[in-house]
Amino acid sequence: MPTIAILGTFDTKGVEHAFVAEYLRTQGHQVILINVGSLAEPAIQPDVTTLEVAAAGGEGWQQVLERQDRGECVAFMGKAAANYLAPLVAAGKLHGVVSLGGGGGTAIATAAMRALPIGFPKVMVSTLAGGNVAPYVGTTDIVMIPAIVDVSGVNRISEVIFSNAAAAVGGMATAYAERKPQAAASKPLIAASMFGNTTACVEAARKILEGEGYEVLVFHATGTGGRMMETLISSGMIDAVLDITTTEWADELVGGILSAGPARLDAAADQGIPTIIVPGCLDMVNFGEPQTIASRFEGRTFYHHNPQNTLMRTTPAESAQLGKIIAEKANRYRQGVSVLVPKIAISVISAPGQAFYDPAADVALFEAIKKNLTSSVELLEYDLEINDPTFARACADALLKRIAIAG
Repeated sequence: MPTIAILGTFDTKGVEHAFVAEYLRTQGHQVILINVGSLAEPAIQPDVTTLEVAAAGGEGWQQVLERQDRGECVAFMGKAAANYLAPLVAAGKLHGVVSLGGGGGTAIATAAMRALPIGFPKVMVSTLAGGNVAPYVGTTDIVMIPAIVDVSGVNRISEVIFSNAAAAVGGMATAYAERKPQAAASKPLIAASMFGNTTACVEAARKILEGEGYEVLVFHATGTGGRMMETLISSGMIDAVLDITTTEWADELVGGILSAGPARLDAAADQGIPTIIVPGCLDMVNFGEPQTIASRFEGRTFYHHNPQNTLMRTTPAESAQLGKIIAEKANRYRQGVSVLVPKIAISVISAPGQAFYDPAADVALFEAIKKNLTSSVELLEYDLEINDPTFARACADALLKRIAIAG
């Protein structure tokens, strides 16, 4: 029988969570009511008290609760709830989590949910859903359901919303509980980064790797995709990385809209897994429609990829900075990394005769990589375009070599 945790700030809410709990019980689910509120006595009796949750937050939790600072309590209880839930999930004692709340409740519950594994059912009914939920969802698979009306009692509108949320998490939890664990002999996982301008290379390398018995997960290098890939690598689920498309660093450096943040390329180094790195699409910075581009970029070289996406060519100076960044990131790897450089073109449109063909920028990029790499990092250079099948084969072979060395 699936067991579902209901997180709630029961010092300000409670009736709503009790409604969801009763719905789930009538559907045959076991329910654990967990109080993550900390500013007053709970409105309903929880199965897990504030003190039990707070104790999971580590040393100093008593002082945090005594100070009764709302902002501090919200941040602390989110961390504590994550610490409380994670062991239960790992032990197979929980099969889903659901919460309902406003700003504070959403912040606490989603902080706890973000710490749980990908694939574990997580449902948040929030007054903030429908707006920018990126800070709450992060790179996880939290399902956000708009509350429509405030989470303040049960009425003819909220009753429907809460019932739908309960049905959703109940169905997900049932499927999760019945899902058979993956066999130990499952195919090893490889994470790969791809863009439209590197699709041919990644798909060709992917076929080779799959032919060798690996499963390849492809992430679109759109900022969100890079962050999700880094998160999955950090989780320990990934065995090797085919990082052909490092373009998100161009957006991070120059100020484009598809940055994956300064931690891009860090997870594989931290995990110490076999990786190949290619400066794929570092010739381009991504923006939206032309009228949205900042005036400081006036006079630069642009390419209209589609009506909603305008690309800007990186300059030699920016390319040199990017080369240094890529090299420094690769230097962090304790072992198992090779950097492959396609010297003729790093994207479809940087090839000779194309819109972003700029030999000076490419040379600046390649020379900066070479100059800043330590001798412990393998550098392989090819007089090929990135989407040449021979280069794709070289990428796959280099990764397979790294995997073999790692044992």
